[in-house]
Amino acid sequence: MAARGEPVAIGPLAAAGNGLRHQHFAIAGMVAALAVAPLVLYPVFLMKVLCFALFACAFNLLIGYVGLLSFGHAAFFGTAAYAAGHAAKVWGFPPELAVPFATACSALLGLVFGWLAIRRQGIYFAMITLALAQMLYFFYLQAPFTGGEDGIQAIPRGRLLGVLDLANDLVMYGVVLAVFLAGFLLIYRTIHSPFGQVLKAIRENEPRAISLGYEVDRYKLLAFVLSAALAGTAGATKAIVFRLASLTDVHWTMSGEVVLMALVGGLGTVFGPIVGAAVIVSLQNYLAGLGHWVTIVQGLIFVACVLAFRRGIVGELGRLLGKPL
Repeated sequence: MAARGEPVAIGPLAAAGNGLRHQHFAIAGMVAALAVAPLVLYPVFLMKVLCFALFACAFNLLIGYVGLLSFGHAAFFGTAAYAAGHAAKVWGFPPELAVPFATACSALLGLVFGWLAIRRQGIYFAMITLALAQMLYFFYLQAPFTGGEDGIQAIPRGRLLGVLDLANDLVMYGVVLAVFLAGFLLIYRTIHSPFGQVLKAIRENEPRAISLGYEVDRYKLLAFVLSAALAGTAGATKAIVFRLASLTDVHWTMSGEVVLMALVGGLGTVFGPIVGAAVIVSLQNYLAGLGHWVTIVQGLIFVACVLAFRRGIVGELGRLLGKPL
């Protein structure tokens, strides 16, 4: 013990504080960059990146901080897209009601999926989520309200609060940016809360967390529902932006894409899913002329990350800088 009057060493606490301080500066820089990005890049492209970035962040909350690999997250993304599209086009919901309604639908679906899946671990958990998502995919293929293979088209963007005309891409971008930042900050606050610390403890050593008295299944279920809800927010926002909800949003390949985004950016990192989403969406956008070869390029990037950048882009950068990102 330190003698009276001597300073007490708080190296780990100071390091943690410095890490958070650097993350706060990084968040401020990200917000500033996103605020001016429409002056340089096409707003619709940026909105797609933000929607998928939120989707990837929601997925990363589950796999990166709880250690649960879901192969069925497209179910929540696509369900919200259909719910928002149907609510806006058929029921006449304004966007400020359509998106929360769709988010609630995905959260409820996440509660059902999670209750069934969290009883298993590892590959069994992943296969259950994939099976449930595929069942939902075939339901949406046949359901009359989804439009089948045509999807729900010409979804109106409407006016936010009856004032802001979302037909204007710059106005729509501002709304999407606000939605993304709200979801991102909610995840950031969650992973740095006592609840988030318990999730990390479950990921690191579940038997020990159980021995300490934590109701592990309840924590897993809460994290699963939160992840599903935020994935739904991303899907609903995307449907409003592109005025389309289709089977692509709920297909298993969408689940594969979000896994790739999280891996490329860096699992368990704060900014990794955002960088991963930007990389994958950019490849799809700028290499679209290659047709199906885009999938091969994505596969090569995945292999390269697994072999050379096992921590992902942001994970490796954080290791080199010696600071958590």
